[in-house]
Amino acid sequence: MTQPLKIDYVEFYSAKLEATQEFFAKACGWDFVACGPDDRDIQGAGVGGGIERGAHKAPLIVLRAGDLQAAYDQLCRAGAEITKEVFAFPGGRRFEFREPGGSKMAVWSDT
Repeated sequence: MTQPLKIDYVEFYSAKLEATQEFFAKACGWDFVACGPDDRDIQGAGVGGGIERGAHKAPLIVLRAGDLQAAYDQLCRAGAEITKEVFAFPGGRRFEFREPGGSKMAVWSDT
């Protein structure tokens, strides 16, 4: 049986983290919570999101799963290439993958 996976979070990357934060605060009315010197959690954007200090690259779409291992197995069977194995982070665990068209994505779970 296929487990539903829904878009839950979007990560942006910026070499100018403070300028990007200031821009989105002014332009969109978003608030931010510092999660360390190089990470901000976006509040009030309609979907969970964050900004990480780093070189510019496409945003990372993060899906949420109730069962991380089941999601891992499901995506592998469907043809995903695992690009980062399961790892723990504050708040849960996640892994990253590339879909056949080339987009990188991630899946997370709080368990």
